[in-house]
Amino acid sequence: MEFLSLDGVAQGPGSPDEDTSDGFAQGGWFVPHLDEAFLQRSATWIEQADAFLFGRRTYENFARDWPPMNDPADPIASRLNGLPKYVASNSLAEASWAPSTILSGDVLTQVAELKRQPGRELQIHGSAQLGQSLLAAGLLDELRLVIAPVILGSGRQLFPPGGAPAGLRLVQNDTTPAGLTIHVYEWVGAPSYGTYEP
Repeated sequence: MEFLSLDGVAQGPGSPDEDTSDGFAQGGWFVPHLDEAFLQRSATWIEQADAFLFGRRTYENFARDWPPMNDPADPIASRLNGLPKYVASNSLAEASWAPSTILSGDVLTQVAELKRQPGRELQIHGSAQLGQSLLAAGLLDELRLVIAPVILGSGRQLFPPGGAPAGLRLVQNDTTPAGLTIHVYEWVGAPSYGTYEP
């Protein structure tokens, strides 16, 4: 699941100081568009997870923010805090948000092995750079893109120029009352190409 602006920015959606790398100063752009409809959709998606996979930066942000949210009646916090978490990193020495496992070295092979394990979804939340790598390797089955009605003009994009091509099939789309558009895509392999002939 990835939060995006209309111009494809995925950086720092949740707060002004979430990710200020490369001088990004527009963090928190997603928050004004949160509404109950989206929170319910998120809870439904999280309910389908058996484990979570994060890149280092997203993991560190989640590990800081989610453990204090320990209300057992909160369907999102209880699953994020309680289910296994995997963090892809060659620099992280310790993963303190239990239960967590660090994946280092050949992360793509390790993720492929995790996907072969029995169970339900292995979900990625945020972690745009990791998501790009997994998409290029054909290891993402579904993309849940949540697009906010805002144009930022700068920031790290989910699909930067030069990224790997991928074919997708739209399986669901919806709009929340606050204006978030939700697009769920299934990965189908290489894109199809053709020529229009009227």
